[in-house]
Amino acid sequence: MLDLSNGIDSLTNFKRMTPGYLKQLHESGGPLVLTINGKDEVVVQDAAAYQRLQELAEKAERQEAIEAIKEGLADLEAVRTKPARAAILALARKFGMKVEG
Repeated sequence: MLDLSNGIDSLTNFKRMTPGYLKQLHESGGPLVLTINGKDEVVVQDAAAYQRLQELAEKAERQEAIEAIKEGLADLEAVRTKPARAAILALARKFGMKVEG
């Protein structure tokens, strides 16, 4: 988890000294929390750092999907499955829904 406690400043200061803050963002690669009236409002970061963050999130999503597929395959091998119709009927009963057909 990112520690945002060190990179906090006001939006007013950011607007007044934008070039300096942009240099800091590029050099550090870290985010900056901007406040309005003392309240955290937005987080800014340079484009390269944002791109890395996006790539990490996509990698995590792919890994999560791979793990779910592995779990499903293991369930198939261990015969921990039921026919789709039976599963749908069980869910319908659980949530008080009618199933036609």
